[in-house]
Amino acid sequence: MSKNQYKPKILAFCCNWCSYAGIDVAGLTHAQYPASIRLVKVMCIGRIHADLVLEAFARGADGVLVVGCNVGDCHYLHGNQLATDRMMAMGKLLESLGIDHRRLKIGYIFAYEGKKFSELVTEITSEISALGPNTIKVET
Repeated sequence: MSKNQYKPKILAFCCNWCSYAGIDVAGLTHAQYPASIRLVKVMCIGRIHADLVLEAFARGADGVLVVGCNVGDCHYLHGNQLATDRMMAMGKLLESLGIDHRRLKIGYIFAYEGKKFSELVTEITSEISALGPNTIKVET
């Protein structure tokens, strides 16, 4: 497969309150973003643990995006800060497993920021495309 044909598989964990609402706004305003993203709605990104991220990579995700409310605006008070701390620690763990830490991103948007969501997805898709396919995955 040539680099031009490569379409990265990106899994996005999105909080129910702000980021998922932002996705709805992106749709309503016809904001364009790559179709390579697969969305998983969670109540709060503070619920995203290392095992979920590792499972995504093991099952063939080329990148993982975690999107939640802006820091200080979490519906569960500190969930997004907890997620930020976890994802920063995950970068070191991923590197130790041979997975480039740039394959994991965290972002924050308000419910009305559909364009920002579109830009975030476009940015991570571009970065993952430049890195190429995830070479570490479990054969099922």
